[in-house]
Amino acid sequence: MPQEKYILVVDDEPGIRNFIRRNLELRAFKVLLASDGLEALAHFDQANVVLVILDIMLPNMDGLEVCRRIRQKSTVPIVMLTALGEDADKIAALDQGADDYLTKPFSVGELMARVKAVLRRSHWAFDEVPVSAGVKRFGGLEIDFEQKQVWRDGDPVKLSPTEFHLLQELALHPGKIFTHEALLRRVWGVEYRSESEYLRVYIGRLRRKLEANPSRPTHIMTEPGIGYYMTS
Repeated sequence: MPQEKYILVVDDEPGIRNFIRRNLELRAFKVLLASDGLEALAHFDQANVVLVILDIMLPNMDGLEVCRRIRQKSTVPIVMLTALGEDADKIAALDQGADDYLTKPFSVGELMARVKAVLRRSHWAFDEVPVSAGVKRFGGLEIDFEQKQVWRDGDPVKLSPTEFHLLQELALHPGKIFTHEALLRRVWGVEYRSESEYLRVYIGRLRRKLEANPSRPTHIMTEPGIGYYMTS
């Protein structure tokens, strides 16, 4: 039998945990609950978790450290819960590998929109990839669009689904400048078209993984004030 899939909800406030659990279960999701970081990691190691909803402020081990530890072994999507107005927390969460964030307080509609968007992006199959795309090379980079694999100077590079999707958009159209809004819409969805911090952080993550010198990139280039493009 296939192993059951769970959404792991981690928050030290019982009211928030139960609010999220109740609304997920009403929509037929199975939920695991944790009240601190250590309990969250234990659940993650023992169950088939397909999404983590994770508060930043936790006892024993904060959410950023939990996120970092999960990212060392998994690309499972993570949505961080952040305090209102704490922009630094949002950037830190994305830098540690989170896929998305929700600002407290949030509505049921906001919660479900984020859950659906993240689960949609977590799938590796993107219908818009042409069958003929095959493998493309950019200097020392090799991208296999069918197998969703990337190599840098012959060494495999581990990318999350969102990272690969962003790279794919750029690499399938070398030399084409994508505006910030166009990339956000194509990779994250129309509801993210004005949230440029996602794009800035993910471009930085790709550069750290793919460029010999991330501060002086030769593959993923910036067109100031407009967007990004891939050199052919």
